[in-house]
Amino acid sequence: MIHSHDILVRAHVDARLGEAQQCRQGRQLARVLHSGRRAEQLAQQARLAIARTL
Repeated sequence: MIHSHDILVRAHVDARLGEAQQCRQGRQLARVLHSGRRAEQLAQQARLAIARTL
């Protein structure tokens, strides 16, 4: 009985670790997308500033 309990515990831990990894990857992707949008906003602001000076 203890052996099957250990197997269940390990399966649960593995599942939780998998969920945590997916969550981390999701946050990393969100951060990259946000920084990409921010870079595009800054580029647009720079283009507008250059256009105003011309």
